[in-house]
Amino acid sequence: MANIVITGCSSGIGLESARYLKERMVTVYPSARKEEDVAMLKSLGFENAMQLDVTKPEQIRRVIETVLEKEGSIDVWFNNAGYGQPGAIEDIRTDVLREQFETNVFGLHECTRQIIPVMRKQGYGKIIQHSSVLGLVSLFGRGAYNASKYAIEGLTDTLRLELAGTNIYPVLLNTGPITSNFRKNAMQKLRENVDIEHSVFAQKYAKSLAAKKSEVPFNEEAVSVAQVVHRIILADVPKPRYYITKATVILGFLKRVLSTTLLDKILLKTG
Repeated sequence: MANIVITGCSSGIGLESARYLKERMVTVYPSARKEEDVAMLKSLGFENAMQLDVTKPEQIRRVIETVLEKEGSIDVWFNNAGYGQPGAIEDIRTDVLREQFETNVFGLHECTRQIIPVMRKQGYGKIIQHSSVLGLVSLFGRGAYNASKYAIEGLTDTLRLELAGTNIYPVLLNTGPITSNFRKNAMQKLRENVDIEHSVFAQKYAKSLAAKKSEVPFNEEAVSVAQVVHRIILADVPKPRYYITKATVILGFLKRVLSTTLLDKILLKTG
């Protein structure tokens, strides 16, 4: 029976993946940043739930040590934790951009660095990196998030070369729009960290804040991601990359075949 550690399980993809995998007899160690979310996970029957803020290396170390003590190995590590910081690049302060990278990139990197020696010692493992369709293409007003996901792409593409022949497989998930609290949390970050009133993009921000969830095209439920994670667990050799949602398939194809100028025109209409 396989075991997996999942970061960012307070809601959405992390929570649904934990549920889906547990129902299929995978031993799941879900984690969340806040104590109240860990309590929620335990109330749902996840006795193995643990607190993990990926920006704190000592918490990552403690989670790894706890799982190894119980299981003797860690078969799969799913770097799912992350959030979106909307706002035009000129409206995003450098400290806000740095905060975006602390969780989405540096936290993911620290988890990856700490789990690799464990997997090298046991001789196998899978590291699932949650990227995005926005790690393939960029959308207007998503510069901080785009940049963080592009960074994940670069780190993981390089890691795949460095781990070749080790039986350790880094895997990228390029997800499109998924039902979760992601958008709600992103809009809150927009309000908190962007001076909307004095921005030249004030009208665009207002439109984004007023948009309804149902207006997002090609949206899918979080189980779409959970199913792919399960396939990765079952695969002897997983694919290096999985496109999830029609939005990713379409935009990924357009990225490959169109000129930058033409793709930009399409993305401006999309955004």
